[in-house]
Amino acid sequence: MIKELDEFNFHPFIYDSKGVVLVFFTGPHCASCHHLRDLLESEVQVFERAFDEFRVVEIKADKATALVNEFNVFHLPSLFLYKDGQFHCELQSEAHPKKLIDAICEALAKPAEEEP
Repeated sequence: MIKELDEFNFHPFIYDSKGVVLVFFTGPHCASCHHLRDLLESEVQVFERAFDEFRVVEIKADKATALVNEFNVFHLPSLFLYKDGQFHCELQSEAHPKKLIDAICEALAKPAEEEP
């Protein structure tokens, strides 16, 4: 299940989270966003098998403009990766479960980065 966050609850949620958190910026009229959301919801068990703890949080760009500015989001969908409350990167991947899992594993093999 995808949890919706905004600028008021995002940081406390992220910093208290254990495991992998995929932050997903979306827009109401973004067809690619709807496709990716459907994929993440329908294939959640694939991601949960790949990672001990896995969560997806959605940031609606039209409602959480402070986070859009903080993360310098210029296109939708945009994905950002956290693990155990630490920022790792902006994630670039095709909207396919195996490709996303591979991109997450590659990003997690590197040290955490400074948050945007």
